[in-house]
Amino acid sequence: MTDTSEDWRSFLTRWSHEWADAQHGDATERDEEPLRTRRLGFPPASEERIRELEQRLGHRLPPSYRSFLAVSDGWRHAGGFVWLLAGTGRARWHEDAAGLSEYSPGELDEDSTPEDELLAGMWGRALQLDVESDALYVLLDPGDVDDTGEWAVYTWAPWHADLPTRYGSFRTFMEAMYREFHQLRAGDSAQGGPVFDNTTTRALDASVTAARLDALGGRYERAAAALAEAVAFGRPRARGLHDQIRRLLGETYLVSFRGLTADPVYAAEIMPVLVAEHVRMRRDAGLAAHDLPGASDAVRAAADEVLEQIREGTYRHTAEGPFGRAVEEARELARWGDTDAAWHTLRAALPDWRPLSPEHLAPVGLCADPLLGPLITPDRGRELLATPRAGQPGDTPPPSADLDPPGLAWLADEPSGTLLASYRFLLVEGVAPPRLPSLIADDETTALNAPATPWDGRMRFRAAESVPPWADRALTAVGRAGPGWSFAFEPGPGAGFDERRFVSPGLAASRGTRTVTVWSAPPRDQRSGCFHLSVAENGEERYAVTARGTTTEHRGRVPEPLRFPPDGPDKHRQHERRVLAALATEFGVRLPRFALTQGRLHTVRTRPWNRAPGPGESYLTIRLVPHRP
Repeated sequence: MTDTSEDWRSFLTRWSHEWADAQHGDATERDEEPLRTRRLGFPPASEERIRELEQRLGHRLPPSYRSFLAVSDGWRHAGGFVWLLAGTGRARWHEDAAGLSEYSPGELDEDSTPEDELLAGMWGRALQLDVESDALYVLLDPGDVDDTGEWAVYTWAPWHADLPTRYGSFRTFMEAMYREFHQLRAGDSAQGGPVFDNTTTRALDASVTAARLDALGGRYERAAAALAEAVAFGRPRARGLHDQIRRLLGETYLVSFRGLTADPVYAAEIMPVLVAEHVRMRRDAGLAAHDLPGASDAVRAAADEVLEQIREGTYRHTAEGPFGRAVEEARELARWGDTDAAWHTLRAALPDWRPLSPEHLAPVGLCADPLLGPLITPDRGRELLATPRAGQPGDTPPPSADLDPPGLAWLADEPSGTLLASYRFLLVEGVAPPRLPSLIADDETTALNAPATPWDGRMRFRAAESVPPWADRALTAVGRAGPGWSFAFEPGPGAGFDERRFVSPGLAASRGTRTVTVWSAPPRDQRSGCFHLSVAENGEERYAVTARGTTTEHRGRVPEPLRFPPDGPDKHRQHERRVLAALATEFGVRLPRFALTQGRLHTVRTRPWNRAPGPGESYLTIRLVPHRP
């Protein structure tokens, strides 16, 4: 909107008429005149009165407030909480009358932002425009001015816990209050009040319908803009549609899918997404009414069951038709670590996806699936939304880049202090992942544990740990390591590598096949850090490389690309990277970084990586107990 008098007049007239038409016996005595005249404003202020105000204040007024006064010398019902807004006769300096600068933003220090500094001075220099309100301050700040001369408007109320809300100009503030008026009236209608219907609401509702088709056709940015405007006006369908776009873009703040959780048609798709976010934020807490706004008793009962499934990682998103079959195929790929292929499968099937009903824009329910949800990164969410669906025409976007680097060399690039800075893994040829427990498990276990995140898997493993520390059993994530290979990978081993006691689990696992064992810890000084690589076949070690500090040991006929020069810790990672790259080429193997760090993989607890103490040997266990005064 521009700030000409004519435009102000058109805007304010529309607002006044919509306000008057929305009154159904609930107006107060002071509203008799604006109801009779169908005008929330007042007669315009003359140029002389505006100049008198500027002379009294010692400032030229900002353009949008000045042009507003030339149309209406004040305003009634600015939004839902300001009943009278000042004109030329009642605008006054606030002069920190309530002493709020002490608390908002509080005492300034070296960490204070420029915004904090502006806010700290605002209370003492701002022009106060609220005359009658529900304790809501409306302050026009001459110290916060943009390039066009507009002063920022700040609003704040003691019943609002946040910092003051900032608007770039008086015009921006008035537009926001107009939207607030619409929001409140639309909310009343939704609660059974009188129908709120006018030219503006009908135009917005038509834009929501058009936005839905835009979204299905892949034009999600245009759809999101139209839906965001409709949300700001409180239109009933807009929030549920807009939240689907926001969630697929990775946004979770205030995503509630308003209206859809109350509809049994959509609850099965929408409710698990809200439950999954609840678990992420408050894992051990039960569901409250605000977690599923408007949900029926039946939906809440189902949500309790879904809550436990999501906590245990067993929830499964389902869909109908070809897309549903792609979901199952993608889940099978993801559970073994091939998340890029899983995403390719979903993406290829997106044109076949069909909505449950008109309020459904995209397969947002994928976000709740423990295996598939992590695949929907913000970039992939954009790719999903940009892909035409449900038979709608549109241009297919170019595919986004895969998330997994090739091969193994990326392991040497992991920064110190991160999850994969140290690691150990076993590769087994010709054995599918489900068979690994029979080869490497520490007991009679023949089945893998359910897929888990790295954190959850480790916490469960530690809770169940009851073996002597020397045993050094590993909880390994299991998956496919390329054509014909499986992996068992442990990030951040708790024990250090000791070649005198090390027993590779790959030896026993190699009977009838071939295995590769790698153990790496980054160097911290001239004596620490190690890299071990060994290859076994049919129960025998074929060759091995062990590098520690400035010493390197090679056993057997080590291929030249896998040899590790004794150059010392300063080149340790460089040589490690080269050897890992050669290892990947030699055997055609890879490890899935994304699944190992952000996905869910099956796990198995291996047999000990160290031998038991021999005759005359002992070990020391140190247990740290928190001190309580």
